[in-house]
Amino acid sequence: MAQRDKDNLVDELVDYDPLGSDPALQAALARAQAQAWLPGLEQHARTVGSAAFAQWADQANRHPPQLQPWDARGRRIDQVAFHPAWHQVLAHYRAQHLINMPFAGTSPADAPPDALVDPPRGRWSAWAAGFYLHGQAEAGSLCPATMTTAAIPVLRKEPALWAQIARGITSASHDARDAPLADKTALWVGMGMTEKQGGSDVRSNTTVAYPVDAGDGRGAAYRLQGHKWFYSVPMADAHLVVARMASSAGDANALQAPLACFWVPRWRPDGTRNSVLVQRLKDKVGNRSNASSEVLFDDAHGVLVGEEGRGIATIMEMATITRLCCVLGSSALLRQATVQALWSARHRQAFGAALVEQPLMQSVLADLALESEAALLLAMHLAQAFEDSSAPGQTSAQAWQRAMTPAAKFWVCKRAIACSAEAMEVLGGNGYIDSSALARIYREAPVNSIWEGSGNVMCLDVLKALQREPDLRDALWLDLQRMAADDAPIQQALQRLQDQWQAMAQDAWAQQAQARQWVQQLVLVAQAGLMRQHAAPAHADAFVASRLGPGASLGVMGASPLAKAQISAILSASLQLQK
Repeated sequence: MAQRDKDNLVDELVDYDPLGSDPALQAALARAQAQAWLPGLEQHARTVGSAAFAQWADQANRHPPQLQPWDARGRRIDQVAFHPAWHQVLAHYRAQHLINMPFAGTSPADAPPDALVDPPRGRWSAWAAGFYLHGQAEAGSLCPATMTTAAIPVLRKEPALWAQIARGITSASHDARDAPLADKTALWVGMGMTEKQGGSDVRSNTTVAYPVDAGDGRGAAYRLQGHKWFYSVPMADAHLVVARMASSAGDANALQAPLACFWVPRWRPDGTRNSVLVQRLKDKVGNRSNASSEVLFDDAHGVLVGEEGRGIATIMEMATITRLCCVLGSSALLRQATVQALWSARHRQAFGAALVEQPLMQSVLADLALESEAALLLAMHLAQAFEDSSAPGQTSAQAWQRAMTPAAKFWVCKRAIACSAEAMEVLGGNGYIDSSALARIYREAPVNSIWEGSGNVMCLDVLKALQREPDLRDALWLDLQRMAADDAPIQQALQRLQDQWQAMAQDAWAQQAQARQWVQQLVLVAQAGLMRQHAAPAHADAFVASRLGPGASLGVMGASPLAKAQISAILSASLQLQK
C-alpha cells in the first residue's frame, strides 16, 4: 500500500483486501449463511484490490471502445474494438462463477449450469458481495455482467433455446471472439428497450417484428425492423429486445400491435451476420470502458421469448434484477469513494495535523462512512430477499423485492452521486484530476440513477406496487415496525410515513407530486431499521440521529449532529487496514 511520502503526497489505495477491510460486508455474509462461498470471495477480493487490477481498470477506461463498422474491404462487420484490459476484467469476473451464482444448484463449484435442485443458502448474498467487490474496482464491466445474469430467469423458461445456450451463458471462461453462438465457449447478453421517441416510455416503441413463417408463438422466428436509441453492449452475443409483434408481413396495424420480447443474436442460425447495424457508440459522461450504441434493425433475425403480447412483463422480470444491480453498483462506488477519502485523510497532513484528526473533516468522513454502511446493509438485505422470496409464504421478502428494490435504486443511486463528489473534495485538487480513481467514480455514479428507469420512474413504481398489492404493503409495514423495535425516532418516522400515505391516498396529484419525498423517507426508515438491527450501536445511534432526528441534514456531508465518541467509533471501524 502506498502511503504519504516526504512531500505530503498520498497515492490512492491499492494492493489491499476490500473484503477483509470491510467488517459490515463480512457480517452480512455471515448472516446470510454464505460460508460455502467465502474462499472464492476472499480470493476475488484480493484480486480486485490489487495494483494489477487497478491498472486494468485504468486502461479500460482510458482507452474506450472504438466502433469498426467496415472491414478493410468494405464489408459491413459492425464490430467494437476494446482495449485488452477490458477482456482481462471480464475474464476475471467470469472466472468467479458470478454469472450463474444466484441460480446455482447443489454445489457452488460443480453444479450443472441448468440445475436448480436444493440450491445452497446464501447464494444471492454471495453473488451480491462478489458484484459489490468488483464494482469498487471497475464499474463499466458490471453492465454486461448484470444483463447476462438478469437474463437467466427469462431464458430458462424457453427450453429449446436454453438447451442451446445454457453452457455458454453460465460459462466460467471469457470468449472475446465475434462468432456464431454455436462456436462460442461463453456468451454475454445485452438488452434493447429504449427508443428515441419514448425513452422510459417503452409503450411508445415503434420497432416491429414480423413473423417469418406461418407458424408463430414462443420460439418462432421473426424479422425485426426499427431502431434502438440505447443498445447496451453491442458486442454481446445476443440481446433481449422489445418490439411490436405484427400478425403478418402486411399487417397495416403493426404500430398498434402488442409488445413482445425477442432474442436477437449477433449472428443468424445459418452463420451469417445478423442485420443489427450499429450507427454509432454513445459518447457518455462516464461508463467509459463499456460500449453503448444506437442500432438499426434491417430485417434482423429474432426469436420470440415469453408470452405473446407480454413483452414488457417479460423484460421486467429481467429489469427487477438489473435494478438490484444498480443498487449494488452504486453502493460499491459509494464504498470505494469513502475508502479512498479515508485513506487519503489518514496520511495527508494539513494545518499541522493529519486530516483525519481535524474535527470538521472527521464529521465529513464519518457521515460518508455511515452513508456507505447503510447503503451496503440495504443492498445485501435486498439480495437475500430475492433468494427468500422464492419460498412459499415469504410475503415479507416479496415485499422487499417488489417495493423496496425501486425505492433503494432511487435513493442509493442519488446518494452515490453526492457522496462521490464529497469524497473527491477530501482529496482536493488531486481528486479532481482526470487520472484519479475518484474522478472516474464521480463520472460513473449518475449512470445507475438513469439506467433501468430514472428516479421519477422508480418512485412511481414504488407507489404502484404498494397500491396494487396491499398484502405486500401490509407485510412491509409489519417488517419495518419489527425492525424499529423500541427505537422511538424510527417508530415516529414510520408513523409519519404511514400517515402521509393515508393522506396522499385521497389526492392523486399530491401522491405523485410528493412521491420523491415519501420514497426518500421510506428508504431512510428502512436503512435506520437495518442499522439498528445489524450495525454497532454507535453507528446506529448516529445514523438515526443524523437522518431521522430534528437536526437531520441530508444535503452536504458533515452537517449532521454527530457526537465525538460516535465519530471516533465510526472512523475506527470503517476501514480496517494496517497503517
